[in-house]
Amino acid sequence: MKTIKYLLMSFAAIVFISCQNEETLIIQDTTQNLMAVSPLTSLISRVSQNPTSKDNVLDNSSCFNVHLPVIIIVNGKQITVSDQNDYVTVQSALDAFSNDDDIVNFVYPITIQYQNFKTQLITNSDQLDDVIDNCDEDDGFDEIDCIHINYPIKINIYNSDNQIANTITIQNDTDLYNFLEDIESNVFISINYPVSITNFNGQNVVITNNSDFENSIEDGIKDCNTNSSTGGNQNFTSILTDGTWHVSYYFDDTDETSNYNGYNFAFNSNGTVVAVKGTNNIGGTWSTFVNSGQDMFLLKFDDSKLDELKDDWKITEYTTTNVRLKNKSSSDGETDYLYFTKN
Repeated sequence: MKTIKYLLMSFAAIVFISCQNEETLIIQDTTQNLMAVSPLTSLISRVSQNPTSKDNVLDNSSCFNVHLPVIIIVNGKQITVSDQNDYVTVQSALDAFSNDDDIVNFVYPITIQYQNFKTQLITNSDQLDDVIDNCDEDDGFDEIDCIHINYPIKINIYNSDNQIANTITIQNDTDLYNFLEDIESNVFISINYPVSITNFNGQNVVITNNSDFENSIEDGIKDCNTNSSTGGNQNFTSILTDGTWHVSYYFDDTDETSNYNGYNFAFNSNGTVVAVKGTNNIGGTWSTFVNSGQDMFLLKFDDSKLDELKDDWKITEYTTTNVRLKNKSSSDGETDYLYFTKN
């Protein structure tokens, strides 16, 4: 813990020195530093990525989207998809028969575009199948495309291996997404605030710190029609009680995910939970409730080994395979994160 604190203090000092030749000196609060695995890094990446999920009715993949216009054949019917409004027509054609194969056949060639904005010409179905097979596993958390970052923005970078610090200027979504995707585990970054975003209402919002940025994005998730929390409802309960889960991310001042390696969690519909590691079984309870309009997840365990997981967690997002929780401490103001992924 001390090593990390000293490292982050050094980051602030080096950034200060390295930027003295600029018109404005950049002095960052070390509490604003981010890493590749930071939740805010993932959220900003989803804001800046090329939207790839809205056309899933065509390609059944959030790995890429298909450039329009495109001609498809569904159940022997040829459809020209000119814009996103035509996705409804495609879905209707797929739903027209209950005994068909629900396959969309493209009239080739087509052009696809990945999340990193790179494009590829596809000339036949075999080539498209190869692309889909090579796509990374989808976690179900789609792009957040109703929030837009107003460029340019500046980002401070510190490499802990070679102790080099510098500042870069990002001009667009393409550059930001690819920069965030390429961050290595030994690199710390910090956004040079203030920055502004345009929210789903078309309003410009000035962001002054990481917490504001994270909250602004999370507040907009429901409006972006992505997977968002509706804590306490039957859908969340049925997802959580189906199968077993493991801790895929736990952050409390530092990344402590490894502390929970080997534990498998089974959430039962009667409100009990069992954490199993080898021959060791730890019981507990769970429940959901709503507090001031916010969906919450209460988790308790009978053994001190899992004390840090006991809390009133805010449900930020969930899918059929992932649950994301966070808690802001009332004592020190720091935010903890707990992610469960289905086994």
